[in-house]
Formats: sequence, C-alpha cells, structure tokens
Amino acid sequence: MMNLTKPDEKIAILTCMDMRLDPKKFPVLEQSKAYVIRNAGGRANEETIRSLVVAHKFQGAKAIFVIQHTDCGMMNFTNDILCDLLEESLQTAVYGGNGWYNPVKEGGSRAGQYINFQPIRNLKQSVIDDVTYIRNHPLISKKIPIYGYICDVKTGELRPVQQAMQIGQVQE
Repeated sequence: MMNLTKPDEKIAILTCMDMRLDPKKFPVLEQSKAYVIRNAGGRANEETIRSLVVAHKFQGAKAIFVIQHTDCGMMNFTNDILCDLLEESLQTAVYGGNGWYNPVKEGGSRAGQYINFQPIRNLKQSVIDDVTYIRNHPLISKKIPIYGYICDVKTGELRPVQQAMQIGQVQE
C-alpha cells in the first residue's frame, strides 16, 4: 500500500475492536501517529463523529481511515436476532449449528430494541456507507481525506475499497 500520509502526520483511524486487529501494524501507521477509535465492527455513528471531530479540531489529525475487516463477528447476526436474544437473557449467547442461542434464559430486557447495533451484511458496502456517512457529516471538513479499507485478518493486508476512496476524496 502506498503511503498516503506525510512522515509523522497525525491521522485518525476508525476500526473494529476485534482482538485480531493491531492498529500499530497497519501499513498506514508506518510513518504516522494515529488516534485510534475502536468499536464493534469499526462502524461510523454519532459517537465516532464526536471522536473524529476532537481528533481533528484539537489534536490536528489530517486524514481519516475507516478500516473494517474480514471474518467480522458483526456479520453473524441482525438487529432482530440480537434484540430477541437480549429480550430473553443478558448473559453471553452461544453460536451453535442453528445460529445464536441463550444457554441461560432469564433476566432479559426489551431495551435493545431502541439501539441500532449496526450489524454488517456486506463488508465492502459497509465501508462505503461509513465513509459516505463521515464525508457527508456537517462537522467533518471537506478538506480532510477519508480512506476506506478492508483488512484481511489472515494476511494483515489492507485492501482499498475503491468506491469509498473516491467518496472520501478532498472536496474543494
């Protein structure tokens, strides 16, 4: 991957909380200093916008990288599945031959129905959607480049998502 930042340039990376990902090993960090924002799936939302704004406005981040990854757990459920599981129990669910289930069926809550957990149906489209969301947010400068990648968890390779890269280009 070509170096998209200048040596010692500060950047912001939005990525997944998955333990297999080590942002220090992403090629974009070879010469840059990064503010790393992690959440389930590396998804863009109002909370990540808050962090991206602070990273740029007060810390001087000059670029934003959205890096999602192959074999992401956020691809294994829907909002409906998670809400049903939470309604039945707040204990850890287990994945079996027929999908997710609760071994303990007590103490659930319906409060999950008010949250969009942002599961991923299509990984490439998810990166495109999140770069688009960030690019179009009124608090993100159009002069900040936004890059979209998928990290292969087996090889560590970062693959650019071309449509996301085009959407994230600086706008004059």
